[in-house]
Amino acid sequence: MKNFIIRALTAVVFVIVLVGCIVYGAESMAVLFGLITYLSVREFCNIVNEQEGVHVNTFITSLAGALLFGAFNQYCQGNCDAAIFLPFLGSIIYLLVEELYLKRPNPINNWAYTMMAQMYVSLPFSLLNLLAYTADPAHPMMVSYQWILPLSIFFFLWANDTGAYLTGWGLSRYIPYKLFPRISPKKSWIGSVGGALLTMGVAAAVYYWEASDGMTT
Repeated sequence: MKNFIIRALTAVVFVIVLVGCIVYGAESMAVLFGLITYLSVREFCNIVNEQEGVHVNTFITSLAGALLFGAFNQYCQGNCDAAIFLPFLGSIIYLLVEELYLKRPNPINNWAYTMMAQMYVSLPFSLLNLLAYTADPAHPMMVSYQWILPLSIFFFLWANDTGAYLTGWGLSRYIPYKLFPRISPKKSWIGSVGGALLTMGVAAAVYYWEASDGMTT
C-alpha cells in the first residue's frame, strides 16, 4: 500500500510538471523534454548494457539524444538552418569511430543499440517539436507555439492506458483473448479496443475544444 501511494504521488507530480511546462511556454517545454530525452536515452543504455556482450557509451549516446531534440527544437522555431544538426551527426560519427578503435568483441552490435536509442527514444521526443511549432500560412517565416498539440499526445496516451485498464479489468474474464502474451501477458484484445475508443473520445473532445476556442478568439 505504501509503495502504491508513493507511485501515485510521483505520477501526480510528474503530470503537474509536464502539463505546466508545456502550457507555460516554448522555453519550459524545450528544457523539460530535452532533460527527459537525455534521461530516457540514458535509461535505455543502462538496460541494454546489462546484456552480455553489449557495451554502449551511455554518456555520449544520451548527449546525442539531447542534441537531436535541441536541434529539432531550434530548427522548427526557425531560429537556424539545417546546420544545427551537425553536432548530433558529429556525436554519432564519434560513436562509430570509437567502436573501431576500442576492439570490443561485437562493435556492430554496440553501434546498432546506439542507433536504436536514437530511433526508438530520442527521435519520437524530438518530433514533438513538429507539433509544437506551426507556421502562419500567410507569413511562412512567422512561427507560433501551439501547446495543445504536443499536450494532446499525452492526453491520448493516458486515455489509452486508462481505457485499456478499465475495459480489460472489467471484461477480459468474458473475452479472454490475449493481445501479446510474449510481451505483456495481462494485455487483452478487449482492453486494446477499450483504450482505442476512449482515446478517440478524448481526441474528439480536444478537437471540438480547440475549434470552439479558435472561433471565440
